[in-house]
Amino acid sequence: MSSTLAEAMPAAEPAPARTARRPLVRVLIALAAVFGVLVLLRAITGENTITSGGTVSTTLALGLPIGMAALGGLWAERAGVVNIGLEGMMIFGTWGGAFGAYFSGNPWMGLLMGLLMGALGGLLHAVATVTFGVDHIVSGVAINILAPGVARYLSSMFFLGEEGGGATQSPPLPEFPTVSVPGIAGPLRDLEDRHWFLLSDLAGLVRGLTTDLSALTIIGLALIPLTYVLLWRTAFGLRLRSCGENPYAAESLGVKVYRMKYVAVTVSGALAGLGGVFLAMVGTHQYQENQTGGRGFIGLAAMIFGNWRPGGLAAGTGLFGYTDALQQRGATGAVHALLLVVAVALFAFAAWRLLALRRAPATPAEVGDGHRRSRIYQAVAAAVAGALLLAWYLLTDELPKEIVTYSPHITTLLVLSLASQRLRMPAADGLRYRKGEAR
Repeated sequence: MSSTLAEAMPAAEPAPARTARRPLVRVLIALAAVFGVLVLLRAITGENTITSGGTVSTTLALGLPIGMAALGGLWAERAGVVNIGLEGMMIFGTWGGAFGAYFSGNPWMGLLMGLLMGALGGLLHAVATVTFGVDHIVSGVAINILAPGVARYLSSMFFLGEEGGGATQSPPLPEFPTVSVPGIAGPLRDLEDRHWFLLSDLAGLVRGLTTDLSALTIIGLALIPLTYVLLWRTAFGLRLRSCGENPYAAESLGVKVYRMKYVAVTVSGALAGLGGVFLAMVGTHQYQENQTGGRGFIGLAAMIFGNWRPGGLAAGTGLFGYTDALQQRGATGAVHALLLVVAVALFAFAAWRLLALRRAPATPAEVGDGHRRSRIYQAVAAAVAGALLLAWYLLTDELPKEIVTYSPHITTLLVLSLASQRLRMPAADGLRYRKGEAR
């Protein structure tokens, strides 16, 4: 069955040219390069917050809810269903986690309830889009509008009158256990405080990844490689992804397309709900109205930036979480220093677009003067923007407070604009499917 599907849709997922280890090697090289850039930036600017253990741990805390929303979007869209409702499903998760944890006194019951509430939101989206053929965007927006109202109503029913609770918040919630590697936090902190080149930076990285991690953080991080294995290394994953590439071909080969779409969108909602549980029970230890703050939409952007793949969305999540961490920790000097990194990245992008003109066209769409002009315009625009940012960095000592506050959102727009040239969404993503109506 699996080999037949793969032969029927060769364009959906091209086979790797070399070994299966190559993507992992590329990821490790990219991570090492990013860390090296940050180390150099820290050494040049003297902003020690850039690679501190506190910044690393805060990046995990702020990035994980975004990552869970992005992972939820990946599941849905790989099955061909656009999930704009991730924000609403996260809201369901925040309330469900608070309800389950408070009335049971057990944080794990809160996790279970948050997953269930998020999954119900995903199921609602699946019923509307898969069964009734409602436009995916309309259904997602409706869920985003519905969720805050439902959460307010339920809070008024269950939290109003409880000590510390109300119509817009829950009482304080029990906490998940934390995990640390014993015996290394102190020595790593001492080494980090010496501010030695690379060694202190590595100490900060390791300390942030091994000290006082919530159990929910570990679960969330483990779900990213688990998703890759399930969707790219199993027959189940092949069938699910075939529904997002060509559901009619998948149907002709015996795949239960409706069932796969329902499973994918329900899991999508549960993952977004997990992100909501993290916000309520790890981030603030209390449900609060509107605490998602648009993270569902940023998660959707991280998924698109990651080209609908787990490794890519993890990179996008880390980028958004890191810029948010610098802003939350009040590291205005570090945010200012990132102007230099962005300027260099824009120069590199411009050079890449110009060098691409020298290679032979890979597709018919790349033939012609129009395509060459497009690349030249992109390179010039990137170079000009890089020059302006470099001048801004050299002529100023700090950024306005408003720009620092919105640096994660600005980063979202910037990386999406740069990544748009290499994106390829699933071929049938967002299209209405009806069994037997082959096209």
